[in-house]
Amino acid sequence: MTHVMHRSMSGTPPLAVSSSGNFIVDSEGHSIFDACGGAAVSSVGHSHPRVLEAMRGQLDRLAYAHSSFFTSEPAEKLADFLTSNCRGDMSHVYFTSGGSESVETALKLARQYFVEIGQPTRSKFIARFQSYHGNTLGALGVGGNMWRRKMYDPILVEGHHVSPCYVYRGLRSFETLEQYTDRLISETEAMILALGAENVAGFVAEPVVGATLGAVAATPGYFARLREICDRHGVLLILDEVMCGMGRTGTLFAYEQENIVPDIVTIAKGLGGGYAPIGAVMIREVITASPLETIEDAARTLHRHRISSLPVVNAHGDLQGILTETDILYAFVHLLGGMQACSRMEVVVADRPGELARAIRIVSEQLGLNIVSMLVPSAATGEARTAIINVATIDPREALAALQGAGFRVGWPALDNDLSATVPE
Repeated sequence: MTHVMHRSMSGTPPLAVSSSGNFIVDSEGHSIFDACGGAAVSSVGHSHPRVLEAMRGQLDRLAYAHSSFFTSEPAEKLADFLTSNCRGDMSHVYFTSGGSESVETALKLARQYFVEIGQPTRSKFIARFQSYHGNTLGALGVGGNMWRRKMYDPILVEGHHVSPCYVYRGLRSFETLEQYTDRLISETEAMILALGAENVAGFVAEPVVGATLGAVAATPGYFARLREICDRHGVLLILDEVMCGMGRTGTLFAYEQENIVPDIVTIAKGLGGGYAPIGAVMIREVITASPLETIEDAARTLHRHRISSLPVVNAHGDLQGILTETDILYAFVHLLGGMQACSRMEVVVADRPGELARAIRIVSEQLGLNIVSMLVPSAATGEARTAIINVATIDPREALAALQGAGFRVGWPALDNDLSATVPE
């Protein structure tokens, strides 16, 4: 009998006893391939020796120092890494214990910012239906997953929701992608005006919607338009990259590929890679540099936690070094200017069950475990759709040839910006 309250009370899951690389071993000796990295967490595999060595070394030196009194070298180094490798003027990082806490922190920092600059009426947040921002009360309240909210709705923080950018379900038969984007942006601006722009603190969105829609990217220009209307009405743009950030779209931050800079961005999951309970909130300089004259002791961050910036947790940051120095993703991003420039494939797949899985299987057979991420940014157009498969290799021509041999139409934007019927030379 177990005394652990598992996710389901109807049974006990297998007992995991060890792990290495991409595999977890249970108590019966079964070696289980961790195909999804847990909840999209294990970004460098299990039991990586460099990460373990870094964390053991930090335990020997310093495990805990309260952040009210001390900082630590691991926290400072990780914050330096994040701010120096992002697009835009992100100037500060607040460390948390995970994704939900990161979103809670973002909401509270947004609120404090507006109080400090003399706009105390701004307390409302807008997000999208079919979004997921975490399971704590504030994060669940702003999220748009109605099934998860239902039980707790009476005690949730109030959130306001607009339609998701979900071409597969939302695009009308007579609309172009541009018209669909216009409609969504108009709906969002109408919500801001209905609530009163002077009352809205932030718009919260995932650049690539993860748990609730399943790796769905926005239409071209959608986030740039969101940035415009947020600026127009003085609303903070808060991007939740807990699932899609830390390299999963081919750049360290997903928002980089939208050519925008958010005001606040939340990260977790791949930040810790399963080695440490860590998340973070990155804050734009314009927020941290706001005048601090409107509330007593405003220079203090009123939101804080006992284990924020825990040294042994931040010490896992060598994980980021692994990503940047080895050949699994960031070496390509840093040396060649981004995944789109070196190892992104565009595959046209028939819009019927099994076709996307068939394409992915062909790629994995050619490249092993080098598939980093896969997106389907647009819905059916006629009888086909385009899948974007990001792979950790500079030269995917063998996979391209195999896909074309199986009847797929494939492009490699590194050498050909359009879908090509031939393997690039």
